[in-house]
Amino acid sequence: MHDMDRRLEPEVMADPAEAAEYDAADFSIPNAAFIERLVELGAGGVMLDVGTGNGLIPPLVAQRIPRSRILGVDLSQAMLDVAERHRRESREQHRITFQPADAAALPFDDGAFDAVFSNTILHHLPTPRAEQMLVECWRVLRTGGVLLIRDLFRPRDEDEVESLVELHAGDQSPHARQLFRQSLQAAFTPDELRKMIGDLKIPAQVVIDTDRHASIQTSQKTSGGRSRLSTHANHRSYRPKCWIADMISRIPASFDPLLIEPAVANFRPLPPRA
Repeated sequence: MHDMDRRLEPEVMADPAEAAEYDAADFSIPNAAFIERLVELGAGGVMLDVGTGNGLIPPLVAQRIPRSRILGVDLSQAMLDVAERHRRESREQHRITFQPADAAALPFDDGAFDAVFSNTILHHLPTPRAEQMLVECWRVLRTGGVLLIRDLFRPRDEDEVESLVELHAGDQSPHARQLFRQSLQAAFTPDELRKMIGDLKIPAQVVIDTDRHASIQTSQKTSGGRSRLSTHANHRSYRPKCWIADMISRIPASFDPLLIEPAVANFRPLPPRA
């Protein structure tokens, strides 16, 4: 039973000073767990990060998932400026692009991405825009692709909020603790997320990840019970039926076309529709 209603916080972090303070916070542990979940789900190929914020996740994804290409979008130019700095500092910068876009009105074609992910943006959105964001994420995801939308979830009451703030932000500045407190108060509950994806007919599941995080995600297998053939991990288990596919299947897993084809390094994922 939840006694606490949502208390919305500002949707866009537009102040450069606030963006810099957010960037200074240490989210390395939850970020690493988020990326490992992407790997477990078989994410790869051309990927979209919705609400990329300070852009720390795309370089980590590019480093962890070979040959992936990541496009990060956000409404805040202040955040995108920080994200671009992180991109330039990354050894994987040639596989990462950032651009402004509205999560609830993504400027991309249907099925344009092999994976769509988002980390802690839903709680910034009023319910109608949160629902529209989920619709858009599902729309631009190709059939059989990987969806991972992770966010905080709302505690049952204020006492639980304060316990989580003390546990996870007790050593942070007063302003940082207040931001975390407001984010917890603005988040959806797991039951609200389940109802949302049910009403939207998005065939995903809600998973409780930690004492404060929950994820909307696709399962690791298709409805037919067979692993997706597009994932790097299970590609080699596929038994092709023609000689061309057989030849392709024999390419070593360590092969990286970026090392022999310079033109690929200049790839910029999927320009917006006109």
